[in-house]
Amino acid sequence: MKNHKIGILLGTTTLILLWTFTIPSIVAGQNGARARDLGIPFEGMTGTNNAITDVDDVLVGHTTLISGEGPLIVGKGPVRTGITTIFPRGSNPSDPVFAGWFALNGNGEMTGTTWVEESGFMEGPLAITNTHSVGVVRDAIIEWQTKHGNAFQPWSLPVVAETYDGTLNDINGFHVTKEHLFSALDHSVDGQVEEGNVGGGTGMRCLGFKCGIGTSSRIVSAGASYTVGVLVQANYGSKNQLTIAGVPVGKHITTDVDQESQYQDRGSIIIVVATDAPLLPHQLKRVARRASLGVARTGGTASNGSGDIFIAFSTSNRNTAGNRPVSSLEMLNNSHLSVIFQATVEATEEAIINAMIAAETMEGRDGNRSEAIPHWELQQILNSYGRLELSPNHRK
Repeated sequence: MKNHKIGILLGTTTLILLWTFTIPSIVAGQNGARARDLGIPFEGMTGTNNAITDVDDVLVGHTTLISGEGPLIVGKGPVRTGITTIFPRGSNPSDPVFAGWFALNGNGEMTGTTWVEESGFMEGPLAITNTHSVGVVRDAIIEWQTKHGNAFQPWSLPVVAETYDGTLNDINGFHVTKEHLFSALDHSVDGQVEEGNVGGGTGMRCLGFKCGIGTSSRIVSAGASYTVGVLVQANYGSKNQLTIAGVPVGKHITTDVDQESQYQDRGSIIIVVATDAPLLPHQLKRVARRASLGVARTGGTASNGSGDIFIAFSTSNRNTAGNRPVSSLEMLNNSHLSVIFQATVEATEEAIINAMIAAETMEGRDGNRSEAIPHWELQQILNSYGRLELSPNHRK
């Protein structure tokens, strides 16, 4: 697993270094920081990696596509896109997990949810990409399952979700291929998760600044110790809405009005919640709803143009979906669910801010730019409100 991780990191690094030598302005780095590194305060106890992969057996993979510059030529670029994949059960992808989903605003797509709603199960890996690549990614997952012989049913109904990256990316050029999906799945890892301009989040922007993939986790006690992990692909909201640690940060930072206007009402956010708590589908739907409150904490209001679609799953109750007449299972009583709800809200909020803090300024098609949030200015604003921790936690 660790060798796989090194391989995908080298692949991504090589791609970005190529552009660093030729076009330095395309991606401007911020040294891979996370929100807690800057002293931003959050509630709750995180897992070891403060990531969705703190839930045992959950794996994450990315394929990042960055190429070209200048005016848009459909089919050629510039390309700023990718795929992010999640294995709920990395050790046995053919074993379905209990799941529930929720749409806060439905101007978006998450395939496979009809069967999730009907059966209560999610089968196989899920993926997040750009809006116009959902079909090829869905079909590629089916092909991958067929080749590996790990589909649960004779047919496959993968969960694939999307957000729109067409302001930076040649989205109608259909640059995502099945090979990119295969690579993300085959290089999925546990441990630390890359954030910001990676995978499906490569061309995404949220709340006025460059955004993308973010993750966080919480450890809770509900009769036993459980982990709740969240991964987001964030691409919603405007700068004036941005709220961090309860502070109206967006109202204090000046940005290019012309750049901001390109993104109005084009947003979406996909949220995946994982837990090892023994929850059933109706409980997981309740958990998925709570992710909405994490979005609201950052200033999101689910605009008309936004596809805010969330799914939650539990890695507990293995081998429940087999052909036996009766399956035995465990269920956390509803009286203990509140701590799971709170952990979901907290981890969702932090995952979104992590996506923003990790993201780097990016220039895409037609010279369109998405600026990274300025870390120093953000810290000064938070400090002026008494909301900066003087001894921030270091990246885990």
